[in-house]
Amino acid sequence: MTGRSSPTHPPAWREYFADPFVLRSPEGRYVAVGTEGDAPGTGRVFPILESDDLIAWRDRGRALERLDAALGDAYWAPEIAFAEGRWWLYFSVGRDIHGHHIRVATAADRFGPYVDAGTVLTPDERFAIDAHPFLDEDGTRYLFFARDVLDHERPGTHLAVARLDGMQRLDGPVVPVLAPWADWQVYERDREMYGDRWDWHTLEGPSVVRRHGRYWMTFSAGAWTGAGYAVTWAVADHPLGPWQPALDAAAPLLASDDVFLGPGHNSLTTAPDGGDVIVFHSWNAERTHRLMHLRRIDFTPDGPRLGGAIGDV
Repeated sequence: MTGRSSPTHPPAWREYFADPFVLRSPEGRYVAVGTEGDAPGTGRVFPILESDDLIAWRDRGRALERLDAALGDAYWAPEIAFAEGRWWLYFSVGRDIHGHHIRVATAADRFGPYVDAGTVLTPDERFAIDAHPFLDEDGTRYLFFARDVLDHERPGTHLAVARLDGMQRLDGPVVPVLAPWADWQVYERDREMYGDRWDWHTLEGPSVVRRHGRYWMTFSAGAWTGAGYAVTWAVADHPLGPWQPALDAAAPLLASDDVFLGPGHNSLTTAPDGGDVIVFHSWNAERTHRLMHLRRIDFTPDGPRLGGAIGDV
């Protein structure tokens, strides 16, 4: 396949690898997990990779043992965390765009096999995807995610957060994080959903870090299917908010250009030298595959700034 890329920004992995999440382990190795294009009907799901330097990646198979088919066959947006001496994988499963809820699976090894823990973390939501487990400096854990909200001037998929009690249960109420605020965040106008038609907006794929004593969240907006998909950011003084978005709606942090087509659904990690890195997917030129890319990112007190590729000097 041919990626839509320049010599300085080739895809990090040349197979389908959407919604890429990269975790740096305490010993400095990296594990990446993502969403497949057309997941096979049997066997494990979620491709999983390993790297020592964020440049050379090795295939480690598939991460998650498939669940009962009655729950659906669409597995989306996995993320991994380590706690309580085990590895935990958060993901959503549903059927097409319907019925998705966030679940968690666990394994003794970072590469799996992960086995579903039998827990639905979002039973009260209409639709919930894109779980992001965040560990704060004080040891408190939070789960950021995206959920459908209808009672709003910009209905669609919004961002929310709740504290975690351990790794398998939300502790306390779900708190709204951000609602769409700009027209470029429209997923589809006059979209048929929930028995009605809506000008549907989408915010999704949150990822959070703490820098300069504040909390910075990068996330995606718009329709993942096309060139309008983009990454923007928000900042807060506490994980539960209030969150202040970057209001320059005309200039997302990462948008389609001559290099990337529909870049989005990012995660954040640190390079071997300690610098921050944003990991995201974008379409290849033929729009048949979403491929994983990495770029430097600098969280300045005034907001994040994109840098070059990992190998750039």
